[in-house]
Order: sequence, then C-alpha cells, then structure tokens
Amino acid sequence: MHHKPRFLTKDFAVYALLLNLGLFFSAAGIHLFKTPNHFAMGGTSGVSIILASLFPTLNVGGALFLINAALVALGLVFLGAKTMGVTIYSSFALSAFVSLLEKVYPMPHPFTDDTLLELCFAVALPAIGSAIVFNVGASTGGTDIVAMILSKYTGLEVGRALLVSDLAIAVWAGGLYGIATGLYCMLGTFAKAFAVDSMIEGFNQRKVITVITSRPDDLKAFILEKLNRSATVYTAKGAYTGKEEQVYTTVLTRRQAVALRNHLRRADPTAFLTIVNSSEIVGKGFRSL
Repeated sequence: MHHKPRFLTKDFAVYALLLNLGLFFSAAGIHLFKTPNHFAMGGTSGVSIILASLFPTLNVGGALFLINAALVALGLVFLGAKTMGVTIYSSFALSAFVSLLEKVYPMPHPFTDDTLLELCFAVALPAIGSAIVFNVGASTGGTDIVAMILSKYTGLEVGRALLVSDLAIAVWAGGLYGIATGLYCMLGTFAKAFAVDSMIEGFNQRKVITVITSRPDDLKAFILEKLNRSATVYTAKGAYTGKEEQVYTTVLTRRQAVALRNHLRRADPTAFLTIVNSSEIVGKGFRSL
C-alpha cells in the first residue's frame, strides 16, 4: 500500500538510499533465484517470469516494465498522481534494476541443484527488500496498485483477493513448468506473506518497559540523560501493601532495554520490571502518523 514517505521531508538522501536498497534486494531475488528456477510466486514478477518463458525474445525485466507501465497507467486513471506518489518511481525502478542485473550477471541456470535452498533465498531477498521499502513508507508497486484500486472502489477483502490471484499464477506455473515447480511456487507464496510481515515487525520492534523502583530519581536521570529517552510517570497503589509507588513506562530499542536492565541490576536489585515487545510505536521520536 502507498504511505506518506517518512524520510522525504527530513532527509531525502537517506530516504532515497533505503528505497533503492529495498528495490535492489527485491530485484536481486527475482533475477538470481526466481527467474532461473521459474518460481512464479504471484505478483507482477510471477507473470513476468511466465511471459518471458512464453515469448523468448522478451526478458523478465522487459516484461516487468510493460506490466508495471500498464498498472501505473491504471493507477493514474483511477487514483490520480497524488495518491500514486512514489509508487510510480518504485514500479519503474524495480524493472530497471532487474534489467540491469540481467545484463551485468546473466543467470541461464540456478546457482545450485538444491531447489528448496533456492526457494528460501527467492522468498528471503524480496521479503527483506519489501520490508525496507514498506518501512520507509513506500511501495514496490505492481499488485500494490491493484490493491489500492480495489480498496478504493470495492468492498472486497483485498488481501484475500491478491492471495487468490497469486495462487492462480502458481497453478499457471505448475501447468507450464511441471507440478513440482507449481508446488514450490505455492509454498513460496505462503512463505512470502509471513516473511514480509516478520521482517517489517523485526525492523520496527521496540521494547515497552514498565518499572517500579525505590529509587525513582535515579531511574529518571538514567532514562533522560544516559538513554536520551523520555518516560510517562504515574502513581499507583499496591493491592497488598497499599503503598503508593511511582511507575515509569518508557519505550526503548533492544540495546537501550538491555542497558536499563543492567543499570537497575546494579542500582536497585529489588526493582520490579516488565518488558513487552511492540512492533508498532507511533509518535514523537518514533514513527510519524
């Protein structure tokens, strides 16, 4: 889906670097592992792999460009240029990266004879690339454009509709390349969905920490001065003792959480500490709305 680019107004160079890095990872997965193994795991890349097989004069990068051009045109008609935003760039940049790799490093055969190993990388590389792209608030284009149109004009469950279309492409690949390849494509389609979600959550994961300590001033100083973070402070009463205590809640990275726990171990071994993982923290100092 298309989102407002998070880094666009803050640091365009970082935003552009991450966007292109994510697109390149996706292109590498397509060219190095999907294409030579005929892993047509849905999406525009899957259709492009099949078209390149049906029309030998057409390479995967060229087929991807033609499909994405048609989808961008549809997006401009039904969604408008403002809504499409950076999706237009992503669609054509991904095609360009695939075409570049085809020229620089041709892949007439797979790297290995281990099809399952090849499938793992065919899923992992595009998943990493998609996660990086989504994490900066952009889109890889392709079927994302179809999803945006369906979401705007119909009441369909977009995720389910796209999954059905991906599986249909996998079945098509099975008919063209053999049942074994079709089954690998189906397996890869399901694995891709889980892998992208896991990668995105991994990039965004933070620790939500709640602390009750007998040395609240020391804790406050450590969070503000050493970790350069802030916290929410409120007063709570213990059910058993009836004693009022100050409770601190803060959100930290994994490294900062370890530093805080080590500090409490030294400064107040009797402190009460809870740590909860969160994959979506929105607000000042984290992701913008």
